[in-house]
Amino acid sequence: MIGVEKNFWRPAFQLGVLAFFLSVSLFGPTVRAQGVKQMPPPPPLWKAKPTPTPKPPEQEVLDVVRVTSNLVMVPVSVTDTQGNAVQGLTKADFRLIEEGKQQEITDIGDPEQVPLAIALLFDVSSSVSAKGFFASQQNAAATFLRLVMKPADRAAIFTITADPTLVQPLASADTSAAKMLQIPAATTPVPTAFYDTVIAAAKYLEANAPSNYRRVIVVLSDGDDNFSSQIRDLSLAQYRAQNRGQNTEQTTSGGLLARSQQAHRQAVGQVQQAVQKADAIFYSVNPGGPSVKLNQISMRAETSMEAIAETTGGTAFVPESDKDLERVFRQVAAELRGQYLLQYYGNSEAPAGQFRKIQVTVPARVDAKVRARQGYYPKAK
Repeated sequence: MIGVEKNFWRPAFQLGVLAFFLSVSLFGPTVRAQGVKQMPPPPPLWKAKPTPTPKPPEQEVLDVVRVTSNLVMVPVSVTDTQGNAVQGLTKADFRLIEEGKQQEITDIGDPEQVPLAIALLFDVSSSVSAKGFFASQQNAAATFLRLVMKPADRAAIFTITADPTLVQPLASADTSAAKMLQIPAATTPVPTAFYDTVIAAAKYLEANAPSNYRRVIVVLSDGDDNFSSQIRDLSLAQYRAQNRGQNTEQTTSGGLLARSQQAHRQAVGQVQQAVQKADAIFYSVNPGGPSVKLNQISMRAETSMEAIAETTGGTAFVPESDKDLERVFRQVAAELRGQYLLQYYGNSEAPAGQFRKIQVTVPARVDAKVRARQGYYPKAK
């Protein structure tokens, strides 16, 4: 009986399932709706609303004042009647005049914080090397570089011969000092283009030294020029006239000597302008010693170097002997490290390239000697 029941119910169950599927396929959604609850449709996907672009505010019309500054730095050396540096002065102690108008000194910079860019000009012409102490000149100049220069400072070296020659671009103290000791002395007579070399050094510093560096030109030479472009032709004419036994004063109208003196004055003026445009200070050390006073040419050369130094705020030294060279260089180094660096804003409307005269005094110290640049050239804006 149990086996019969199993056989009986199996066909019945199969028939019932078949009947259900037939009803779904025949009656479609009606039957499905009765047996299965229909689900609601899914909600639409969320979309972020774009952020609206804010309406720009109405433009406010303002009066704009454009100010172009012309910061001028003036290195100043102040010494007493014995030549000792006067220390401890403040900006209130100084009086600075530009083109007749007193200027407000905004600050006094610390020379220890302002790097140096030095161009050292070394005369290797026969007029200097024949003195017999060429090596001592080299050693004194190399010692000066190592003494005055700090890690951030740089020095370049030029030789004064027939043409300006850059033998060492701006470099550290060790590099430049080592190069100085390697310069050979002249073994034959060498023309001297002193003016051209100073101008070349000034232009080199202007183009290669950073603007925040103090630029310094130090010359070791007697300053006797016979081959710069301004006077070369006149020097050759004088030389030929002397070889012919002619009086140079009567050779041409006005005389070669008078023309030569005029050419030297013009050359000195060009040198002063180049050094001032480079914002550089000029120092000269004449190894000729007291003998520079013995003839007119030597005196003219020394006077020219003194004029360049005075207009740029430097000094011209004439050591008594080669043993005095190192002391003089130490004095230059001390002066560079002890200068007052006056800063003020010059006339921003002054045309570029127009020389502006300045004068610095210390009214409270009438006995003091003040050395500073006598003017500057505003830079192009």
